[in-house]
Amino acid sequence: MTRIFITFVIMVLMLASCEQKPTVQKYFVEKSGKPNFAVVDVAPSFIKAADLKLTAEEKEALESLKKFNVMIYKKDSLDSGEYKAEAENVKELLKQDNYEELMKMNLQGMNASISTKGEGENIDEFLVYLNNSDTGFGVIRAIGDDMTPNKVMTLVSLIQKGGVDDSKFGALKSLMGKPETDKKPAAQAPAPPKPEQ
Repeated sequence: MTRIFITFVIMVLMLASCEQKPTVQKYFVEKSGKPNFAVVDVAPSFIKAADLKLTAEEKEALESLKKFNVMIYKKDSLDSGEYKAEAENVKELLKQDNYEELMKMNLQGMNASISTKGEGENIDEFLVYLNNSDTGFGVIRAIGDDMTPNKVMTLVSLIQKGGVDDSKFGALKSLMGKPETDKKPAAQAPAPPKPEQ
């Protein structure tokens, strides 16, 4: 009886520790709706692949994708300290949540890193972290079935070849855009004097 009780206590403690462990998914939920943050789901159709002649490998990689969770943080020009803190928070979170960095790249003027989560060839998800010191940062979680490191690299190659459908990211692009500065209307030139009659 005592052994059963001890086993039960250990299980409860393990479950409690799992619930308290910070994860990227919890971070998305926590930041949803907060100022300067936007969280949306995007379909894999944002990858422009319709005009490409896909190989069997590329088709299989696309079909393995189910959805993207996208979170954007727009930098507040009046509070750069918050941006730095949140950016460091995300980097530390990726380490704690067992993401393994696969590669770094430059994507449309933003520093980007691609990380995967899973063991060996069995990838639960891959994540793209985008950062621009002027505008903010973004985190994209790609969730699918039977994903592998090779499929992730194939998808990255497809994005580079075909590009992305900007219409899928309209709200996010406007959020990430640089804030417009207040512009004073240009002074009008004085009207020329009327000719004397």
